[in-house]
Amino acid sequence: MYTVIAILIIVICILLTLIVLVQSSKGGGLASNFSSSNQFMGVRKTADFLEKSTWTLAIALLAFSLFSIFIIPRGTNVQAGDSELQELFQDLPESQPIENFAPPPGDDQTPEE
Repeated sequence: MYTVIAILIIVICILLTLIVLVQSSKGGGLASNFSSSNQFMGVRKTADFLEKSTWTLAIALLAFSLFSIFIIPRGTNVQAGDSELQELFQDLPESQPIENFAPPPGDDQTPEE
């Protein structure tokens, strides 16, 4: 079930990306006020369809993402403390603390005058 939801999320993301790329930008400052007379019937309806489909896909993406939280497969036979990270850290050599850290003798940091 989780795999189906994950595939749906990926498909929605691809469709949403394509639809956003197809839309024309609405920026343009003052010039955008005068260009509205060029859009006659068909172009405006296409823009409405693209805008509605963008909102629909965005809401579907949000819903499927929230729904996937509840169906994520969780390991039931994993015991506390048996994570892979803890196993990796146990295999690392223990670090030795540095005692009396001081520069080597004769290595003064004062400039000679």
